Amino acid sequence: MKVQKDIPEEIKKEIEQLVKELNYHCYRYYVLDSPVISDQQYDDLYRRLVELEKTYNYILPDSPTQRVGAPPLDKFEKVTHAEPMLSLDNAFSYNDLIEFDRRIKRLLNKNDEIEYTVEPKYDGLAIELTYIDSILHKASTRGDGYTGEDVTQNIKTIKSVPIKIETSNKIPKYIDIRGEIYMHIKDFQELNKEREAKNEPLFANPRNAAAGSVRQLDPTITQKRKLHLSCYGIGKISEELFKNQGELINWLKNARFPVPAIVKISKGINTVIKDIEEIQKKRDSFPFETDGAVIKVNDFELQRLLGYKTREPRWAIAFKFQAHQGTTKILEIKGSVGRTGVITPYAILEPIKIGGVTVSRSTLHNWDEIERKDIREGDYVIVERAGDVIPHIIMPIKERRTNTEKKVNKPEKCPVCNSKLMIDEEEVAIRCINLDCPAQIQEKIIHFASRGAMNIEGLGEKNVNLLYSHGLIKHFSDIYKLKKEDLLKLPRFKEKSAQNLINAIESSKEARLSKFLFALGIPHVGEYASRLLAENFQKLEDLYYIKKDKILTIRQIGEKISQSICDFFNNVDNIDVLELLKNEGIKITNPDFKDTLDTHKPLKGLTFVITGSLEIPRKELQEEIIKGGGNVLSSISRNVDYLIVGQDPGSKLDKAKQLNIKTINYREFLNLYKNK
Repeated sequence: MKVQKDIPEEIKKEIEQLVKELNYHCYRYYVLDSPVISDQQYDDLYRRLVELEKTYNYILPDSPTQRVGAPPLDKFEKVTHAEPMLSLDNAFSYNDLIEFDRRIKRLLNKNDEIEYTVEPKYDGLAIELTYIDSILHKASTRGDGYTGEDVTQNIKTIKSVPIKIETSNKIPKYIDIRGEIYMHIKDFQELNKEREAKNEPLFANPRNAAAGSVRQLDPTITQKRKLHLSCYGIGKISEELFKNQGELINWLKNARFPVPAIVKISKGINTVIKDIEEIQKKRDSFPFETDGAVIKVNDFELQRLLGYKTREPRWAIAFKFQAHQGTTKILEIKGSVGRTGVITPYAILEPIKIGGVTVSRSTLHNWDEIERKDIREGDYVIVERAGDVIPHIIMPIKERRTNTEKKVNKPEKCPVCNSKLMIDEEEVAIRCINLDCPAQIQEKIIHFASRGAMNIEGLGEKNVNLLYSHGLIKHFSDIYKLKKEDLLKLPRFKEKSAQNLINAIESSKEARLSKFLFALGIPHVGEYASRLLAENFQKLEDLYYIKKDKILTIRQIGEKISQSICDFFNNVDNIDVLELLKNEGIKITNPDFKDTLDTHKPLKGLTFVITGSLEIPRKELQEEIIKGGGNVLSSISRNVDYLIVGQDPGSKLDKAKQLNIKTINYREFLNLYKNK
């Protein structure tokens, strides 16, 4: 709070009253869309506040004048979320939802109907608002789910975002409130018209417009964009105030936060489906874009019991509405080479607008898909686009064929290096296995330097192509051998751009283990799995010559990913490359390490035996016990502490009763795990 000494008490009171009154009218106008004073009256009150603040230098932290006026930033600082902001699994049919409900009941060992909440899925930018002692302390983007960007000054310019929590209900000392920043369709169209008139690049859709507006280094630009907020969840909170999602939404409403346009509390999956249908009917009347509905288990205690999968919570799912479609013609079918050598077919299309976005190419997924759907060059096809998903072809319109269409055979040679291709039956993929294939090498280098990996700014596709074609890099390890004088010999590089790239390469040498592991491009190992490895292994060297069984003790990592990690770190050539990178000056830190493999073990010293059919695969339960520090035996003896009993148990149950060994079901095991 900025304050000048010797301010008359009546001036203080007037300023405080003006702040309170203006914030209330802001809430009425931007959240409730129900103003009770005219714009002129609001402006008069605002001008009076500005005048008093300037004269007496008495500025409250939640003053509406603090929404603007911050100087432009040089860059966005990184913010680590107190709790991860994970994504949601998707359902594309009501059968998917019914299976989701069955899975929930099975995991909870419940037969009665589950209570869910249903709300529209806003197509915007996920945001986290951190409040300390009621005041907005920080606003950050989702980023990779663990680390986002500090966009506080920009978010403060959005009038529907409370700078101070105002409610008669209890306010926690610390709370992370999560929501979506979005732009109305009408405002998006107007913004693109303005940009078109100025010959500026157009935004592809309202979501991109909202994301681009939030990530402006100059907050005054964000202020001019008409952005909105919808709050739907929380992250870390200093005390337990809410028992369920419904209570949270009511608290958010009372605290003047905008919440989703519709929030239904639905008992049973059949009611959920009816409520989704109601939202879908209203879809076109919403002023914002929505591509589906979000379904959550209402009870927070049940959410905790259900926990998380690799990338998303088990207790929530996003139901995706039918996507936008259009009809156009395939001009050509080509193949692109990915960093793992897979040749992915794609179609070059006659440009068509679908859902406000111009589409000129579409994925064809794999070559078997082309055969199965009988897609040909020259076909008229139905193209579908849903949200930010890459457009894909639904089906050819065979009635429009003229016998000039051309069937496309599976390629036998790589479109880049002309090497013979190999068919990978397990992945339904055609793969180039030439390790020197330029496309794969360049893709691996681009991935290594990307934002989510080593974050080497200036080393995108064009510059990698340039450096590769001039023989300066043939592997991502060559990045750290680049010299400024070499860059200056190339087109596109001047003194400043060359120095900037060298500086970015030098900065990347201070590497976070999770980012470094992701940068390596290990097959099937994405950002989330890389983070899990960093949480469980303190140093990079701890992964050298790792055994698969040790990786499998990490509950969220399955057989396929474990095998891939094991293969990579048991390859002598790969170890040599890692040591080479360390010799080039890369220093790896690991702030994510939680020592979950070796420290706190809630089941330490306990021995379990499992019998009968359980809600989850037996192997998964065994991994869960081992991860918790417990032991799993195959037979009953006096050394066993618990017998976990499923349906149709065998003779182990009788023997356990004879030896007075405690028997528990899966739900009781989860409670035991949680309460230890």
